Amino acid sequence: MDSYAPTERTQVRRLPKRAVYDKAQIDSILDAGCVCHVGFVVDGQSCVIPTGYARAGDRIYIHGSPASRMLRALEQCADVCLTVTLLDGIVLARSAFHHSMNYRSVVVFGRARLVTDPGEKLEALRTVVEHVWPGRWAEVRQPNDRELAATSVLALPLDEASAKVRTGPPIDDEADYSLPVWAGVIPVRMKLGEPIADERVLPGIGLPRV
Repeated sequence: MDSYAPTERTQVRRLPKRAVYDKAQIDSILDAGCVCHVGFVVDGQSCVIPTGYARAGDRIYIHGSPASRMLRALEQCADVCLTVTLLDGIVLARSAFHHSMNYRSVVVFGRARLVTDPGEKLEALRTVVEHVWPGRWAEVRQPNDRELAATSVLALPLDEASAKVRTGPPIDDEADYSLPVWAGVIPVRMKLGEPIADERVLPGIGLPRV
């Protein structure tokens, strides 16, 4: 499958020229993010919870405590809406009305399933750790039975998804281009800082691989 077929829930209607249904581009946005927001309804109350995630092929894994209200709701086959947004730039226009942002965002709809197979569960957790910091899984202690029992993993299939992307400069009204106002894009980038070692790191241990 090279692209997702738009559905009633995923079709972009507001500014459809920004819509993206290409699977490779959607995957690249998901792979570039670290935090998703999970929307669901429990006991008639809508909730949106931020959490870490990782993509593995045609599914997204999220994990947490079995006592988590979000995970318990999703285990019961509740419909879920998962979103990932990457901010790429602040768009300053000549008019207040046309200020905007450059961004890449993905919306996924579906129903998550509880991962019960021990092999898939361990691989899912490895995928999450590797997504946060590639190469880290081989450097650390693996989860033990107690930790695995204290962790729930859910898999959300990437069957119903779309993206929306804005790039480029501000788009002002023609009459405003003659105004003496600076306009353009201020890029936004996520930058890693200098590592701060835990005070109990053993002597001689080097920094994690970058």
